[in-house]
Amino acid sequence: MNISSVVLFTLSGFGVTVNYRVILFSLTLLCYILIVVVNVSLVLTIILDQNLHEPMYAFLCSLCINGLYGTVAFYPKFVFDLLSDIQVISYAACFVQVFVIYSYATGDFSILALMAYDRYVAICRPLEYHSVMSVRKTAVLISLSWVVPLCCQVMVVSLTSTLKLCGSRIDKLYCENWAIVKLACGTTRANSIVGLVVIAFYCAHVLLIACSYVQLVMSSLSSREGRRKFMQTCVPHLLCLLNVTAALLFDTMYSRYGTASMPRSLRNFMALHFLVMPPILNPIIYGLILTKIRKRVGALLSLGEWVARSAKLELKLELRQDGTQMLEQVPSSLWANLHSGTPLSNGWVFQKVYRWAPVDVLSPVSDGSSSARHLYP
Repeated sequence: MNISSVVLFTLSGFGVTVNYRVILFSLTLLCYILIVVVNVSLVLTIILDQNLHEPMYAFLCSLCINGLYGTVAFYPKFVFDLLSDIQVISYAACFVQVFVIYSYATGDFSILALMAYDRYVAICRPLEYHSVMSVRKTAVLISLSWVVPLCCQVMVVSLTSTLKLCGSRIDKLYCENWAIVKLACGTTRANSIVGLVVIAFYCAHVLLIACSYVQLVMSSLSSREGRRKFMQTCVPHLLCLLNVTAALLFDTMYSRYGTASMPRSLRNFMALHFLVMPPILNPIIYGLILTKIRKRVGALLSLGEWVARSAKLELKLELRQDGTQMLEQVPSSLWANLHSGTPLSNGWVFQKVYRWAPVDVLSPVSDGSSSARHLYP
């Protein structure tokens, strides 16, 4: 049972930000917008393209969704605190933030471990790939990569919530589990043991990934096709893994073994690294290196530019009768209403609508009907 009398926690990590609030607010808002844009773009690209409905891209989609899930617990509150004179958070909101941020962090490791296993099967056991990585098994693995981290954090947060706290000052920019544990009045041995077990569990993920990459390197060096697959799909995974591991290692080491003598700016950087770099770099790394995604995103951007141009154009109907000429402008908003047989001025009838042909030129022919040719800019 929670017997703590603490109602609000004070976040004391904002002391060095007082003179740079506007700049930090602008950069943070820009960073969050960038995170949302790149992750949502990659998720939509994978969902909308049937050619990307493969296990590797499903895991990548899950990784991007996890990035959005984790950052939503930090950035809105952080942006608000930058413009506030007092940085506080309620007891309940603090534990919710701890749960979401650290389930996101451990979820990243789970998903990256699945991606390493997928690459191992694809390169080392290619003939068995479709049977091993079936749709059903892929769905089960993705579900486990979410359920296991959530269960781990439920256990950690539940145990921390039972502690009686003798303070309310958290020496960070956001709520963090070990920072709350250090405020406890009594023994925290159980919290330490559970925390170390969770850390060891996810360190085992890293070891499994390392072992799989030893097999991958040995297998890929034996053929040109294997080397190509390794460079295209394994290199971005390794970069993402190093990015996440370094960020979490910084935060974990400082939380448990850091000293107050360390400069505040460095402590803040170490605390924010895993909330800033992985959500931005993961989709960018995969988007730039994976050929299918890069081509698909390029195609979507080209289509978006074409739609933007087409929306501003008008359908021009050049009508000739008895040697006279008349130009009729039909707004693009009415294109959807034009169909074969639509009556126009001077007795003419519109015959066809081509939505992606911005200009339709109609001219009379010998039998009195109309013929149409389509001009593209």
